[in-house]
Amino acid sequence: MLPRMKTNAAVLHEMERPFPYADSQPMVIEELDLEGPGEGEVLVEVRGAGLCHSDLSVINGSRPRQMPMVLGHEASGIVREVGPGVRGLKAEDHVIFTFIPSCGHCRYCTVGKPSLCQNGAEANNAGVLMNGAQRFSRNGQSYFHHCGVSGYSQYTIALPGSLVKIDSTLPFELATLFGCAVTTGTGAAMNTANIRPGQSVAVFGLGGVGLAALIGAKACNAGQIIAVDLLDSKLEMARNLGATHTVNAKDTNPVEVIQDLTHGGVEIAIESVGNGTVLAQAYESTMRGGTTVAIGLPHPDHQFSIPAVTLSAMEKTVKGSYQGSCVPTRDIPRFIDMYHAGQLPVDQLLTDTIQLEDINAGFDRLHKGEVARQVILF
Repeated sequence: MLPRMKTNAAVLHEMERPFPYADSQPMVIEELDLEGPGEGEVLVEVRGAGLCHSDLSVINGSRPRQMPMVLGHEASGIVREVGPGVRGLKAEDHVIFTFIPSCGHCRYCTVGKPSLCQNGAEANNAGVLMNGAQRFSRNGQSYFHHCGVSGYSQYTIALPGSLVKIDSTLPFELATLFGCAVTTGTGAAMNTANIRPGQSVAVFGLGGVGLAALIGAKACNAGQIIAVDLLDSKLEMARNLGATHTVNAKDTNPVEVIQDLTHGGVEIAIESVGNGTVLAQAYESTMRGGTTVAIGLPHPDHQFSIPAVTLSAMEKTVKGSYQGSCVPTRDIPRFIDMYHAGQLPVDQLLTDTIQLEDINAGFDRLHKGEVARQVILF
């Protein structure tokens, strides 16, 4: 029997509760039992956890998952204990979680694509750790893990393949953002799109991930950077972060505006909304030979339609980007160094810090588009 401790956590028991969440309370704060750490496992005290659309998509039913589940996939914390067989981590290490566990030996991990780890994806879909374990429970009922992280808990169990050790000087509210927003958005700009100096770029959707893609494009010395959203407040943030042009898609057709601004389309379009219609707009906004990068995660039933002939006749490319095509152990330290050097203003992505008890109201603000990133501080 593994040792047990108590932890307070935000738990989702039922998807598709009505808005506002401050009233319907889909996230319930409960005291849970937490087992471990067992063989090859790590006990982490979570110090920061971000509110991201990927969590909101589970709450609203767009990404169905097993219930009950301890949500939260963007987090940072301190290692408190390591189980037998753990190498490279020890108590008091500061860590950032990655939401795709890496097994290190599947066909994807062995060719340097841990964001596509087959074993990690299967574990995430099943709501368990990559070793098959469930360490949360209450009154004898097991609770599911979210993305091997479950960051909306004061303490959690993770595998080393879900953790990246970082310098202890980075504040947790900022460290947290490197776990998803920065890896996904900035990684898409630098790794997937491989933006070159002077290239024209359009970013569709200016949540935390989209804004992270924008600052990634800026750090790559892109030329024109066109930001597209429905909210003027987000467009103002984009201008402050380096966008050369902004387009309110509620007021005008972004495809026509972008094609006019660029005399035929951008070289790179990045879509971070998770909407098939917006993805098609991003594709239409690219020039001949242009590339569209899809970051957003639409509902599994949604389809994406384009004129097939344009792929060959116009040599257009559509690329998916998951976790920013990152190698977390390589890219997270690199992005942190760029932040310290003033090249990635990650601190400007942080809208607010909140308490765990405010999580439902926080997701209301995220749903309304009022914030880029909120981080729960424990």
